[in-house]
Amino acid sequence: MSLAEFGLLLMAVVASSLGQLFLKLGALKLGEVTSENALGHILKIATTPALVAGLMAYGVGAVLYILLLTRVKLSVAAPSASLIYLISVLVGYFVFNEPISLGRAVGLGLIVCGVALVASR
Repeated sequence: MSLAEFGLLLMAVVASSLGQLFLKLGALKLGEVTSENALGHILKIATTPALVAGLMAYGVGAVLYILLLTRVKLSVAAPSASLIYLISVLVGYFVFNEPISLGRAVGLGLIVCGVALVASR
């Protein structure tokens, strides 16, 4: 994977991770979904700015990923996109104060090593 392709991958990953951040922020505003309020919550999705921003960020991430797929083999791009997991866990830690257990940290390290191996020629 060239430096330009890796940059495109990182932009797609960051956009998708921002999508997850905004979706979580919006979901917190909606509150817990139950069978009684599900329809109302579904309707609120279209009017909650954080959720709309999250969906838009996911859309940008998808477009960037499609552009990446025009340049990189699927067998390289798809595993490399797992960097979203790393960023999402870090966002959870820094933004939502979610703990990172030793097992989770080791798993993230394995993901990063796996991406490095898959992306290298």
